[in-house]
Amino acid sequence: VNIRKHPLGIPPPSEKEWQKEDEENFFLLDPDRKRDVLPQPFRMINQLVMQVFESAMEIIERREMLREAEKLKVQPKKCFPTAEFQVTERANCLAVSGKYIFVGVPMGLSAFNTCDFKDVCAWDAAKTEICAIHASDLGSERHVLLAVDEMGLAWLFCFHRESFLLIKTLNEVEDISQRNTCLEVVLSQGGDYAGILLQGNTKAWLEIYQLPKDSWLTEMEKITEAAEAAEATEELAHSERRSSCSSEELPVTAVQADVELDPPVLDPPVLDPPVLLLTVRPPKPITGTSFKGPLEALKEVDDDCMLGLGYNHLIKDSQWELQEAIFCSTYQEYLEAEGVIEESPRYATFHFLLPSRILVGPETEVQPDIPVGIGVHWDGNHNFCLYLLNHSLKEKTDSDLKPDVVWPCAAPIACSAVSSCSRYLALAGEDATITIWDKHLGYPLSVTAILEEHFIRSIHFL
Repeated sequence: VNIRKHPLGIPPPSEKEWQKEDEENFFLLDPDRKRDVLPQPFRMINQLVMQVFESAMEIIERREMLREAEKLKVQPKKCFPTAEFQVTERANCLAVSGKYIFVGVPMGLSAFNTCDFKDVCAWDAAKTEICAIHASDLGSERHVLLAVDEMGLAWLFCFHRESFLLIKTLNEVEDISQRNTCLEVVLSQGGDYAGILLQGNTKAWLEIYQLPKDSWLTEMEKITEAAEAAEATEELAHSERRSSCSSEELPVTAVQADVELDPPVLDPPVLDPPVLLLTVRPPKPITGTSFKGPLEALKEVDDDCMLGLGYNHLIKDSQWELQEAIFCSTYQEYLEAEGVIEESPRYATFHFLLPSRILVGPETEVQPDIPVGIGVHWDGNHNFCLYLLNHSLKEKTDSDLKPDVVWPCAAPIACSAVSSCSRYLALAGEDATITIWDKHLGYPLSVTAILEEHFIRSIHFL
């Protein structure tokens, strides 16, 4: 009798049955090709080739995934130009008004018709390079243009009968050393007002002009009637010459010599220059008070001294000096590292504003499509100031103009925008906060805070 001393189990493998390093993936091999294993160094070459193929397949799969992801995205619509017009020189800027496109070129201005995209006329009398241009339609195919050249001169034009009429250079002076540079120009919708931002050696200011477009339209209407009358007279004279020549049977060369006469030359019209309405200067820095008590400050407010600018306070000069001394002693090491920063001319952003409840009262009769005020904010200032365009006619333009309404903000204003209907105002502060105001009612509609490490440079309504 054979009796087992140990339980039945699987015997351990012998050394002959151990797998070799080259045969560790033996289960992946084709049994029919077991004898066809490549010898060295062909096996190493085979492995390298297989790695190249595997890497290529991974790249192909990754690209296929990206292609599928792109298909799921909303594809933008590709727009191709329906027409094009050729500019002989480099185009620096352009503006569209009515059926004309005005292009600023290195030697002046060019006008193109949007109907056939042909060059209508050009202005190169001054041989100056136009860098910025604004245009507004006055009606009856008449347009007003405000352009800035490379030297900072602001040119005011009127486009009539496919020709440019130079009205005035707004900041031109006889002494070139006293000339001020134009930084920005804005033309109101409808061509009633124009504004230019000027910069001198140490200061900057804003000038607002009223454009006498009614007198321009009247004068240009007279020019049109005179030109039509001259053309009719010339046509009648030509017809009379043809009839007389045919009756007398003159030679053809003589008939052509009589008919081909030069057209009458009309004198260029003289249009009225614009009227200076406002001169807006940057707000003065806040200094110590000259009031002896609160009653004097309140009395100054009653004398139409605008609230919100920070001038009507009771802080003395000694308190300002003490605060500055404390600040300098606390941050002395940072101030020494930065050095002394010279004050540079300031930049302003301004908009023409249509009538609203804040600017005009409910009983005031105004036209809804003509601006009644401007909104201005200077770099580094917290206040958005509103100025009326009608009250300053009695005041001196050289005096410091005070705003009619002050819109204070918690942080310095970085940029601003006004909607096309002029009801909504967007103010972006240097703290990356955007506030949308209802200018008619005077309260905020929304406040959006962006990440602090971002700085808002421009904002627009769509």
